[in-house]
Amino acid sequence: MQKSVNKASERKAAYIFILPAVILLAAFLIYPSLQTVRYAFTDYNIMRPDRIVFCGFNNFIELFQDADFWIAVKNTLYFTVLVVPFQTVLALGLALLISSRRKGVSIFRAAYFSPQVTSMVVVAILWTVMYNSSPDSGLLNALLVNLGFDPCGFLNDPDTAMNSIIFMSAWQGAGYQMMIFLAGLQGISPEQYEAASIDGAGKIASFFYVTLPGLKNVIQYVVMITVIQAMKLFTQPYVMTKGGPQNSTRTLVYYIYEQGFQKRNFGYACAVAAIFFVIVISLSLGMKKIIKAD
Repeated sequence: MQKSVNKASERKAAYIFILPAVILLAAFLIYPSLQTVRYAFTDYNIMRPDRIVFCGFNNFIELFQDADFWIAVKNTLYFTVLVVPFQTVLALGLALLISSRRKGVSIFRAAYFSPQVTSMVVVAILWTVMYNSSPDSGLLNALLVNLGFDPCGFLNDPDTAMNSIIFMSAWQGAGYQMMIFLAGLQGISPEQYEAASIDGAGKIASFFYVTLPGLKNVIQYVVMITVIQAMKLFTQPYVMTKGGPQNSTRTLVYYIYEQGFQKRNFGYACAVAAIFFVIVISLSLGMKKIIKAD
């Protein structure tokens, strides 16, 4: 009898503790998500909140016929496909460099991780200055000119703008994945490397037959979270290019912001957000099935 009373009181205490989190989740995630779906079927201008007209699937029909929407989808997928493997490999390489217990390695760990704790807005402004197309004020172009190369357009050229953002984003975000890989490397038993060494395996063979298999679950997790983060790309285009030049860096999230808060077409923006949600969920479920299949 006493045990059942204790369990009931523990259950009640658990509900009380999780109640604030449930309230916040409902207020700031579930309710806004439901409202997004509702407004997606309306003609809603945020400057006229008293006039919300139901328009059915008109927003979605217009969306799929909108060339700018498909450009945003293409740019988002292009960024994701390139930045995910680049950032993952970079993070793994950095983790391998700092995985030793040599004296002073903690300095490099802090240095490699420091971009992650710096505001993305600050990092984006810094790299915008570095990417400046003028050799007189752009650090990278000044270096190229001194080496005998022609200046590069970087953010001003549609062919290089997104690639420039990809490089900067991978540099800024690799520190977080690096720490995850570092924890995974420390979880691999040194005895496995000793056994591989006894069998005649060198460093390269040990990497492919011991390190990578030992990091399989970690790699899957890193790839998953990096894909989700990449799909939400907004700050870099907003600060560095405003979606240009020639829409080459306009992403889905930036397009939602542009439609909802610049053009005041809130209903249409909600329709884009709903489609974006479906895309992200589909990618997540697809990757989960691929990971389980392996």
